[in-house]
Amino acid sequence: MNGLIGKKIGMTRVFNEDGRHIPVTVIEAGPCFVTQVKTAEKDGYGAVQLGFGGRKASRTTMPMQGHFRQAGVEPVHIMREFVADEGEEIALGDSINVSILEGVERVDVTGVTKGRGFTGRIKRWNQHRGPDGHGSKNVRMSGSIGMHTKPGRVLKNTHMSGQYGNKRETKKNLTIVRIDSERNLLLVKGSVPGSKNGLVLIRVSG
Repeated sequence: MNGLIGKKIGMTRVFNEDGRHIPVTVIEAGPCFVTQVKTAEKDGYGAVQLGFGGRKASRTTMPMQGHFRQAGVEPVHIMREFVADEGEEIALGDSINVSILEGVERVDVTGVTKGRGFTGRIKRWNQHRGPDGHGSKNVRMSGSIGMHTKPGRVLKNTHMSGQYGNKRETKKNLTIVRIDSERNLLLVKGSVPGSKNGLVLIRVSG
């Protein structure tokens, strides 16, 4: 199995043998349950469907309740597909936790960034302010976005105001600092996309 579903807990720091502090993100990685095993003969491709997070049966549709009963697991909130390692035997209802990452040095973490709504160019693109003295009225407003003559239009990809955040993003090659198998916690160096309690997908860097 090359990945897991997890939940971002927050950030903290740990100290290494040299006494240097390392900023880490704490992720609750699993336990995930196998809800479906797809094969090339039946489904056209091979994959393993994992479920994460509990869900009340009363909040689950009848078709999905049947899907979970067939797998022999309780209803889950999130389901995602991952690629199984060649030759790995996985059965319906199996529980997969963070211990599968033992011995792995780096992972890719995918999440949805914090949505910050409609923002200006200073916040969105880290641009500079305008002059704020001598009666200036252009402190945070946009400056020139084009030219009067040729080409006489606004060029594509010009940095302007607009929607900021709330996008799927992947941080690659994050170093695994520590694994706590008893509590299913994964500590990776640096930050990962999303807010606290946000859904993240963890994959082994390839």
